[in-house]
Amino acid sequence: MEPGSRQRFSRVRFMVAGGGTGGHLFPGIAVAKELETRFEKVHVLFVVGHDRMEQGILSRYGYEAKSIDVEGLKGRGWGRGITVLFKLPKSFFQSMSILREFSPNVVLGMGAYSAGPLCLAAKLMGIPTAIHEQNSYPGFTNRLLSGLVDRVFISFEESRDKIKKATRVVLTGNPVRDELFGVCEKGRHEKKEEGKSFTLLVVGGSQGARIFNAHLPRVLSLMKTRGKEPEVIHQTGRADYERVKEDYLRKGLKGEVLPFIDDMAGAYRRADLVVARAGATTIFELAALGKPSILVPFPHATNDHQRINALTLCRAGAAEMILQKEFTAERLADLLEKFMENREPLKVMAEKAKKMGRPDAAWVIVDQLVEMMR
Repeated sequence: MEPGSRQRFSRVRFMVAGGGTGGHLFPGIAVAKELETRFEKVHVLFVVGHDRMEQGILSRYGYEAKSIDVEGLKGRGWGRGITVLFKLPKSFFQSMSILREFSPNVVLGMGAYSAGPLCLAAKLMGIPTAIHEQNSYPGFTNRLLSGLVDRVFISFEESRDKIKKATRVVLTGNPVRDELFGVCEKGRHEKKEEGKSFTLLVVGGSQGARIFNAHLPRVLSLMKTRGKEPEVIHQTGRADYERVKEDYLRKGLKGEVLPFIDDMAGAYRRADLVVARAGATTIFELAALGKPSILVPFPHATNDHQRINALTLCRAGAAEMILQKEFTAERLADLLEKFMENREPLKVMAEKAKKMGRPDAAWVIVDQLVEMMR
């Protein structure tokens, strides 16, 4: 079946388990949207934790969500970790109740901690169940589930040898939200006058990145003293928003400082260069949209997977990488100035990024889900 073609079947009930960050939700939303192009009637339910950000994102996209009492274990400490473990039986039975009530045709786990109890319950209840691993090194939840579910979708080939071999593994890439493509394609035809403006997009994921929030005002101040003032769109996350906004105002800096960018398509369209962490969703959006970037991987990501993610673009010549231990405001300012003075390398990086993209990832996953439902 060709991408975008429509199958006329009866109602499909599709359940997505995931959350914790926007990076775990957006690929699930992309798959849900693709399913809606294939079937006449699709009922989608997301199962997440109790984070209000998750509920807000899903509400904006018009999707229903139910919450279970589950939290991540990483970084909780012994006391809090034991409390989290004691919640697992409750979250498992909550999952069973939601599954009985919703009766999905297929369940897809997106790797976050909320996927664990729901995917386990679905498998035990005989419901076709798959998981998607976004990063180059599988997370804890997916490593546990990989030998139990019917199918594992991976974004990076490097993940394959870390998945239990009992399961069918399919390389798909990471699904990218469909609305990003149309607006960004339109932006390719909107030529900026050479030297007139330079727009920098700074994103550290949906929750922001402290290293960018702490250092970007100093980076921009340094550049301003040298006569370089890029336009800036800076997503801070909610926790640091007020402080960073005040820092920009105090230093007299230009910039759109936002806790969360609702119009990410518009932000990507305007951006000449992106400064970002290296989560899988960001990596695949940059590749699919052909955006040059400077990546600063989060050093405490499980098994250093963000650095490995970033290397896929860097080795292709599509991005620059600064390790956090080597990051300084001066180094980033120098690099940004270099690109502002000579934009030709950015065009080359953009072309190489585009070649790395997998814009059909959601389509491939839906093909697999349809096969599982049959």
